[in-house]
Amino acid sequence: MAEVVLRGIEKKFGDNDVINALDLEISDQEFIVLVGPSGCGKSTILRMIAGLEDVTNGEIFIDKKMVNELAPKDRNIAMVFQDYALYPHLTIFRNISFGLEMQKLSKSELNERVIHAAKILGISELLDRKPKQLSGGQRQRVAMGRAIVRRPSVFLFDEPLSNLDAKLRTQMRTEIKKLHHRLTTTIVYVTHDQVEAMTLADRIVVLKDGNIEQIGAPEEVYNNPKSIFVAGFIGAPTMNFIPCKLIELNGGIALKINDEKETILSVPEDKAEHYQTSINQEVIMGIRPEYFSLVDPTTEDQLDQISPQINVIEPLGSTTLFFFEAASTELVASLEPIPGLKPGDCLNLKANMAKIHLFNPTTGKVV
Repeated sequence: MAEVVLRGIEKKFGDNDVINALDLEISDQEFIVLVGPSGCGKSTILRMIAGLEDVTNGEIFIDKKMVNELAPKDRNIAMVFQDYALYPHLTIFRNISFGLEMQKLSKSELNERVIHAAKILGISELLDRKPKQLSGGQRQRVAMGRAIVRRPSVFLFDEPLSNLDAKLRTQMRTEIKKLHHRLTTTIVYVTHDQVEAMTLADRIVVLKDGNIEQIGAPEEVYNNPKSIFVAGFIGAPTMNFIPCKLIELNGGIALKINDEKETILSVPEDKAEHYQTSINQEVIMGIRPEYFSLVDPTTEDQLDQISPQINVIEPLGSTTLFFFEAASTELVASLEPIPGLKPGDCLNLKANMAKIHLFNPTTGKVV
């Protein structure tokens, strides 16, 4: 079993607390992604699992064995780095086989492992070349091949796609996902790119300042964020946040946007009971850009509508982003293209109030 368990992990650099009493259980064959902004501690966690950083406090278990005192080479892990770390003077075959040569495997087994890994990654024809003769994507495959041949219990990926262009990143995401299905091994993957996290992970671990903000399946984290931080970090474009006040309205509950128009948005009945204790309190309403829709103000109920002036239009082909302001906050709606519309024109939008999230403006946590 390639289970990885972190118990009460802490890491200090001098007086600086980088990781704070962190607990995490990673199941056998799980693809887990650590995601967060620069400096949140995600790469430090990965390096502690690998044994490249000492643990200040806490315990790390791999295959139910505590590995705190084990050297990296004795942990049965393989790490793929951001810069690939290939040997420029060696052929691709030797780059992939180098670690196996240190293990003194037989020549036949060594050749078999390298050829098998090269076939999986589609680089069989590159084995006689040197790294400088390869593209970025090919070098990344070589780095992955070097990890595969070791047949580790756990693969560790430290932002492996950050040096690639956008198109190649998309292709390599697909390759890494295929690799996971083929090898059925445990993968711990670090990235600051939330798109990578959403597309690759079985579970996402969202980190902030050395603490876990939320753990869950990509859909769970996207649809049910537990804090403003998670809601704003996961999703592109980011979730809209609108300062509001919860009020009573006609026997129900509504949100009054803190703007000059005092726009009123009704809260659905199935959500209203949950918010009863927060009536007359200031809140932050979160709504994703795709949950706005275009309406005809002459035929639709005026409730739940906002009519902003467009500031910026960004065409993306099948969708268009419309940027506007409400309550002195820049917001964005993701809609189908609207021919002829230009900055300065007004949009008539209806908010899907079944999809809103309310956050405490002081704590940032979900209400």
